[in-house]
Amino acid sequence: MTDVRRWADPLAEASAPTAEAILERLREEKVRWVELFFTDLLGGFNRVQVPLGTIDTDSFVSGVPKLDGSSVRGFREIYESDMLLRPDPSTLAYIPWDEGQGRTARFICDILYGGTTDPYPHDPRGIARRASRVLADSGFDRSYWGPEIEFFLFDAVHLLPSPGAVRDAWGGSGYRIESSEAPWTEGASPSLARFKEGYYRTPPYDSMSALRTEMMNLLAERFNVTLDAHHHEVATAGQAEINIHFDELLPTADHVQDIRYVVKNVAHRHGKIASFMPKPIFGDNGSGMHTNQSLWSGGRNAFFDAADPYAEVSQTCRYYIGGLLAHARALCAITNPTTNSYRRLVPGYEAPVFIAWSKANRSANVRVPFYHRGRPAAKRLEYRTPDSAANIYLTEAALALAGLDGIRKKIEPPPPVDQDIYKLTPARRKELGVRELPGSLGEALECLASDHDFLAPAFSDSVLETYREIKREEQLQLNLRPHPYEFYRYLDV
Repeated sequence: MTDVRRWADPLAEASAPTAEAILERLREEKVRWVELFFTDLLGGFNRVQVPLGTIDTDSFVSGVPKLDGSSVRGFREIYESDMLLRPDPSTLAYIPWDEGQGRTARFICDILYGGTTDPYPHDPRGIARRASRVLADSGFDRSYWGPEIEFFLFDAVHLLPSPGAVRDAWGGSGYRIESSEAPWTEGASPSLARFKEGYYRTPPYDSMSALRTEMMNLLAERFNVTLDAHHHEVATAGQAEINIHFDELLPTADHVQDIRYVVKNVAHRHGKIASFMPKPIFGDNGSGMHTNQSLWSGGRNAFFDAADPYAEVSQTCRYYIGGLLAHARALCAITNPTTNSYRRLVPGYEAPVFIAWSKANRSANVRVPFYHRGRPAAKRLEYRTPDSAANIYLTEAALALAGLDGIRKKIEPPPPVDQDIYKLTPARRKELGVRELPGSLGEALECLASDHDFLAPAFSDSVLETYREIKREEQLQLNLRPHPYEFYRYLDV
């Protein structure tokens, strides 16, 4: 009998099903097709569909030979392209929109080198798995994570040039966003659609509530995601947020990938476009991915200390915060990975610009939520810097390693800042030890190049160098092209 626990995460429950039991279940449920999903280095969800008969008991140990690594961003060269997809049985779900072909099951996969069963170091899911093991080896047998996923739902987006235009032979550039909720839409009521006034609004302003509920139902019923809430976010034009119930590092990252997949597909089926672009609209709030986290040891929350008069945080938690703050500028290259990410990290839109911590203060990039007193299980910190374009596996792994570096080195953070940091003078911020986050992807990549040793337990030098190369090219391509606003400013100089 092939026991899938042989290779699974060492933190997995002992009751993990056998490969035989999984295959028998799929046969009983008349599954005809199996989709094997994996994540590329930049966070994209990819998949191949195979008949159920392709999967046998050995597939859950040795993998399925169905991946050309040279065709995947940030993976292998053409002369070393054969790779394997190993399904994780704990991720079994059912695709809701393929049933005309017969029922379709889904597994999220780990990536292996061809010819071996060795994990591939550039696999983002593998990096997250290694980070979990590093935490466990350091005495933290559980870590809990709760990202808040924000996105926009647009009616349409028109680009100039069109996607069919000849590459790099463009005679102009621009875009137009269509949204029934937006104040620029012809005939829109000013009482319903104003910038920065969308938070928790009810219908008719929130015109996407039923659509989000459909997404939530599918996530719960087909993808086994436990959800806490959904609501309209601050921005106009259909900005939304979905909150999931906290879970351990790897399952949480899997859930975020499923959320992105379901949101995009449900939106498409309703003739809309779901966008996780951090800052698509000038003058309104962008989409973040505030990431809640806590470490546990022996069934106790290592972040809680009832004797702490400030926020009931332990010294371990303070050191963890110290690590996050010490590495915050380098972390941006991973948590804010696009050129557009830095349109969001500007003052005035609730996105953090400054490196500081506090309880309840949303102008700091590390916040200790303080809704309740005396509740150990609820104690956590919220890292507010990441945005929704980030690769969730790399983000959670990097945050965990930065915090753990703070614990190991006993990095004491500066005193908490309980003021609106946006309104402080530069001199006052300096007095308080408040630094600034990078202002561009290029600057963030330079920070990562000079501060990456803390990532070594889970990120290979090769994956970091490949990642930086891809991202440097993105920054270069943006810098090479004239911007529409430049024509507004400089056409007549």
